[in-house]
Order: sequence, then structure tokens, then C-alpha cells
Amino acid sequence: MKALLPIAFVLCWSSGFIGAKLGSDTASATTLLLWRFLPLAVALLATLPRTAWRDLTPRTIARQTLIGALSQTGYLLSVYYAIQLGVSSGTTALIDGVQPLVAGALAGPLLRQYVSRRQWLGLWLGLAGVTVVTLADAGAADAAWWAYLVPFLGMLSLVAATFLEGRSRTRVAPRTSLTLHCTTSAALFAALALATGTATPPATSSFWLATAWLVVLPTFGGYGLYWLILRRSGVTQVNTLMFLMAPVTAVWGALMFDEHFSTTTALGLAIGLAAVVIVRRGKPSGTPPTRSSPASAPPSPTCRRAH
Repeated sequence: MKALLPIAFVLCWSSGFIGAKLGSDTASATTLLLWRFLPLAVALLATLPRTAWRDLTPRTIARQTLIGALSQTGYLLSVYYAIQLGVSSGTTALIDGVQPLVAGALAGPLLRQYVSRRQWLGLWLGLAGVTVVTLADAGAADAAWWAYLVPFLGMLSLVAATFLEGRSRTRVAPRTSLTLHCTTSAALFAALALATGTATPPATSSFWLATAWLVVLPTFGGYGLYWLILRRSGVTQVNTLMFLMAPVTAVWGALMFDEHFSTTTALGLAIGLAAVVIVRRGKPSGTPPTRSSPASAPPSPTCRRAH
């Protein structure tokens, strides 16, 4: 069962890029995101037991609200906007794949979760896989050059949310945190949609199909599994799985939307798989790396140290 969690996470998270592509031709990014999160937030708030709120302090609620704004609102808005600008779903996921290097570089000084030399090898190998797929996809795309910068903003937003969660001294139940995050996103997307005049949903079945897809697969599946695996395995290992999103999305996008896929893309997939294997074989360690004894994989956030 433990081995199935990473597989389910990769498929569910990748489905978010596919769902964004499905909805990109039916409505604007703010419309799609508003109606993805508004019914979801209402349902979660209505079904969350009152006991879930008892142990939450105002500071904890504020922190979870900020995490939701960064990990959902900031991250998803950039992804959807990039796809609507013409960046392919595979390339958007591919740019998002740079996240593990940023998180791995910051994990030591911010969370005392140090990365071993072997893990750095895997992380750089993953970046090589990302680069291979980028070169293959960019040559076949017709989006403006600056559109490729938009997903980087979302990647940085998700990294910031990851470290905010990692530094938290108070554990919040996954269902409670998901409710807070989705409610925050619903409020922010509602404000954006009303401000831009894009709150009214189109009366088409394709729009609601894309909306249902995005609620079930990437939200409950991908987003929920992200935080679950983060708490069990640590920042470096969970973010290394992000290297697999680009190749998987590229294959998926090629099958569903006839997006560009070549032997070079397949090579990037193989490199990404090798990177994941190298990093996930690391051993836990919570001490800084030294010349005589480099540290290994980060400890689970369930054993966080006080800061």
C-alpha cells in the first residue's frame, strides 16, 4: 500500500494539468478555478465536524490560510493562465518540475532536513530530464516566450507553502487543513472573478465535466496525497516525485490532445524515473552534512524540531 501512494499521487497531480487543458477552451482561468473551489469549499465546511475546530488557534488558522493561498491560489492560477496562453500541459508540468531543486536547496537551512550527495545527484539528474523534455516540447509550441515564465511563479508559490507547512509546530488534520485551504482559495478566486467580470460559468457540459474532473482527481487525490506523503517522507522525497509530473503529463497530453511527444520526450521520462529511484533510496538524517559524513534524506515532518 505504501508503494501505491507515490503512484497515485503522480497520476492525480498530473491530472490537474490535463483538467486545466480540458477547461481552457470553455472559460477563463478565474472562472474555472472559482467553480472548482466554491462548491468544494461549501461541501467541506458543511461536513467538517465541529470538533475539528476546537484545537485550532487563530495563529494556526492564519498559517493554514496563508498556506492555502500559496499552494492553491498562487500555484494553480499561474498553471491555468500559462496553459491558456498556449503553453502545453506537458511543458507547464515540466517547468513545475524545477521545484525539487529549489526545495532541496532550501530544506537544510530552513527545516534542518539535509540532502545527501547521492540525493543531490538524483535531483540534478531530474533537472536533466526536465531540460530534455523542455527542449522537445518548446520547439513544437507556439506560445510567446514570456508565457514560459508564468509557471515559474506558481512553482515558487508552492515551494513557499511547502516550507511554511514544514516549519509549523502544530499538526493539523489533513481534512481540516484541506477545508481551510479550499475555503481560502474559493474566497480569493471569487474576488478575482468578480473584479474581472468572469464569475458567471458557461452553460456547457464540457465546462462542468472539466470542473468535476478537477475537483475529484487533483484536489482530493493529488493535493491530499501531496501533504500526506510530505508528512510521512519529508520535503526532498515528496518533491522528487514532481520530476515525474512532466513526462507523465506529456504522455497523457499526447494521448488525449495530440500534443507533441517524441523519442526525446521518452528519454526525459526515463531520466526522471532514474532520478526518483536515486533520491528515494536515501536514509533519514537530521544533521548537517559534513566532509566526512554527508547527511541523507530528510526526516518526516511528523518529527519536526521546534524553531
